[in-house]
Amino acid sequence: MYKFRIQHGIGVLSICLAIASCKVPAILPSAENKAIPGSYDNSQDTTNASAVEWRRFFTDKNLVALIDTALKNNQELLITLQEIAVAKNDIRLRHSALLPSVSARAGAGVEKVGRYTSQGAGDASTEITPGKEMPDPLGDFTVGAYATWEADIWKKLHNAKKAAVTRYLSTIEGKNFVLTNLIAEVANSYYELLALDNQLSIVKQNIELQKNALDIVKVQKEATRATELAVQKFQAEVLKSQSLEFDILQDIKETENKINFLLGRYPQEIIRDQNSFTNSLPATVNTGIPSQLLANRPDIKKAELELTAAKLDVKVARAEFYPSLGISAGVGFQAFKPSYLFRLPESLLYSLAGDLAGPLINRAAIKAEFSNASSRQLQAMYNYERTILNAYFEVSNELSSISNLEKSYSLKSQQVDALTRSIEISNDLFKSARADYLEVLMTQRDALESKLELIETKKQQLNAVINIYRNLGGGWK
Repeated sequence: MYKFRIQHGIGVLSICLAIASCKVPAILPSAENKAIPGSYDNSQDTTNASAVEWRRFFTDKNLVALIDTALKNNQELLITLQEIAVAKNDIRLRHSALLPSVSARAGAGVEKVGRYTSQGAGDASTEITPGKEMPDPLGDFTVGAYATWEADIWKKLHNAKKAAVTRYLSTIEGKNFVLTNLIAEVANSYYELLALDNQLSIVKQNIELQKNALDIVKVQKEATRATELAVQKFQAEVLKSQSLEFDILQDIKETENKINFLLGRYPQEIIRDQNSFTNSLPATVNTGIPSQLLANRPDIKKAELELTAAKLDVKVARAEFYPSLGISAGVGFQAFKPSYLFRLPESLLYSLAGDLAGPLINRAAIKAEFSNASSRQLQAMYNYERTILNAYFEVSNELSSISNLEKSYSLKSQQVDALTRSIEISNDLFKSARADYLEVLMTQRDALESKLELIETKKQQLNAVINIYRNLGGGWK
C-alpha cells in the first residue's frame, strides 16, 4: 500500500492510491522508500486526490472560467452526451422486449367466391336467419386486439436488458473520462500559455540587455578598444533574440487557439494573469501508506462495465441455442355486415396459441454469433487489464516526474542565479579589457537559455501535478 501527498501552488492535495483485487506493480515506490522529496510520512490518510472538486483544486479564477466554458461548449463532450442518450434509448428497447407486444386492428373488406367452390356452395345453402341467405359478395368487418409474448425462460431477454443497462453506465463513465481529460488539457494549455508569456518577457529583457552591450561595443570600437567583428557578433546575437521573440509570439497564438478550440469558440484573446505562474509554488511529494489506488478513474470503471456487458452478451448468445416459447392471443369482433359487428356472442372471436421453436438449420449462424460474443468478452477482459496496467504506469511516471522535476528546478534556479551574476561580472571585465567579447556573448546566451529552461521546468512541474490529478480520476465531480 502506498500514499502520495502533493502540495503545490494550484491547490493542496493528499493522494492515496489503491485498487481492489489488483497487485501493485514493483515500479511503484514501496513504503520503505524515503519521501520524494521531503519528509517521510507513514500516517494513515484515506483522502483521495480525485475526491477534490476541480473548482477547489484550481484556484486561478481565469482558469476556472475557461474550464466552465469548456464544459458547456466542447464538441467532444457534447458528442459523448449524445452517446449516453443512445445507450439510454437502448435500455428502453431491451425492456420493451420483455413485455407483451399488443396491437389493435380494425379492417373492412369484401369477398366474392365462386358458386361452384366448397365455400361458395356452403354460403349459398346457409341461412343467416330463416329465409335469409348469406349475402353475395360477402363483406368482412373486424375489430380486435392481438398480443404476442416470448416467455423468457432462459433469461435471454433479461440478460440483454442488463447488458444495455451496463453499457449505459459505461457511457456515463466514458463521459466522466472525457471530463477529466478535458479539464486537464485546458489546465495544461493554460499554464503552457503562462509559461510562454514569461519566456517572452525574459526574451524582451534579454534583448534590451544585448542592445546595451551592443552600444558599449560600438563605443569601444570607436575608441579602438574593440573590432568590427565584435560589433557584428553582438548584432547577430540581438537579431537572434528578436527572431526568438517572434517564435514565442507564434507559439502563444497557437496555444491560445488550442484553448479556444477546447472551449468550442472562435479565436479570441485568453484572459490570464502572468503573475499567477510566477507565484506558483513548486510541487512537494511525500510517500506513505495508501488506502486507495486508482479507485476513482473513470476509464477503469468504464472498462470494467464493458467487461460485464460482454459477459452478458455471451449468455444471450448461448440462450439462442435453446428453444423459445412464444404465446399469442387475440380477441375482437368480426361480421360480414357492420350492423352485426357487436352482437354477442355471435360476432365474438378469440384465439390463444403457444408454440415452442428451436433452431435446426441455422445453428451454424448461432454458433458464429456465440463465438463472436466470446471473442468480444476476451477483448473486453484484455482491455480491462491493459487499462489498469496503463493507469499504474501513468501514476508512477508522474510521481517520478514530480520528484525529478523538483530537484531539477532547484538546480536550475541556482544556475540562473549564478549566470545572472556572471553577466554583471563579464560586463565589468569587458569594460576593463580583462575579458573578451566572446565571454560576454556566451554568458548572456547561457543566462537566457537557463532562464527559459527554468520556466519550462516550472511548467512541467505544474503539468505533472495536473496529470496526477487526472490520472487518479479527478475532475469529473
